[in-house]
Amino acid sequence: MTFRRLRVAAAAASGRCSRRLPYCLLTVLALAACARELPPDVARLTGVTVTETRPPAGGLALPNKRGSVKFAVIGDSGRGDSAQNEVAQQMVAWRERFRFDLVLMLGDNIYDSHTPADYGAKFEVPYRALLDAGVKFQAAIGNHDDAAQVRYDKFNMGGQRYYSFRRSEISLEGVAGAGIRFFALDSRTLDAEQLQWLAKGLADSSSRWKVVFFHHPIYTSGRYGSGARSLRTALEPVLVEGNADVVLSGHEHFYERMVPQRGILYFISGAAGSLRKGDIRKTELTARGFDTDYSFILMEAAGDELYFQAISRDGQTVDAGLVTKGTAPRR
Repeated sequence: MTFRRLRVAAAAASGRCSRRLPYCLLTVLALAACARELPPDVARLTGVTVTETRPPAGGLALPNKRGSVKFAVIGDSGRGDSAQNEVAQQMVAWRERFRFDLVLMLGDNIYDSHTPADYGAKFEVPYRALLDAGVKFQAAIGNHDDAAQVRYDKFNMGGQRYYSFRRSEISLEGVAGAGIRFFALDSRTLDAEQLQWLAKGLADSSSRWKVVFFHHPIYTSGRYGSGARSLRTALEPVLVEGNADVVLSGHEHFYERMVPQRGILYFISGAAGSLRKGDIRKTELTARGFDTDYSFILMEAAGDELYFQAISRDGQTVDAGLVTKGTAPRR
């Protein structure tokens, strides 16, 4: 079956079921239609290359360029406990040196009950200093999140369970550059309409970087490998054909950076408020992993370069590197 026919078959399968089915059931239908994952030699048109960097203890690994797109990434954060607050304090401390004005939230933003008091204790209080500084939070929805969360104004979802927005670089002359197009998905219910929306958005984007973020990972060395494979069958063809650069997910309560898959770089960042110590299993997927403490990620995009730095609850760098555009690897 050709690459394009694989994607069409997955979308057609999802279209025959309710648009509100859980992602695991939807992708079982997609698997039945496609019978297999993408062929081994299928990769995106232009891949990425990762070069690890090792900053000194407490040092910033990002170039902190004027006008670049600067942002942070957190997942599985909404506990309202001391661990979440300590990670938030580290984010505030690092922002003194690296002035990010955007935070991507990868789902499970508010655990357990969802009263106004919960939104206060599990989001507004931990991140008050960032909110007061004008930092904008953009959320994806997770399996522990209330469906009504899409209308919470501080998550900036605009009432939509999947949506897109753009951040531009600003040159010294004040001219907006290509920057990043972000795509937030609802991986709980990955229906045909959402897949078609993503395919069109990726195809239409002229941004230098295309970053897709959602809750459930499609690659993981943690406990949710079978669910990841099912979701991957439905979603990966769209990501590859749409030439996505970076994919960010949570759900697993640790940090993991994968070896690039089909020319796309995948991260898991699900430890901003939740942690499963020792949960990363030994697989060929892992380039770097950290499952002994809580963490978050800082990122910076400047031209054809994207920098990242994963930081633990006590301010230690657990991973850092440079992502550059190149030619997709073929196996």
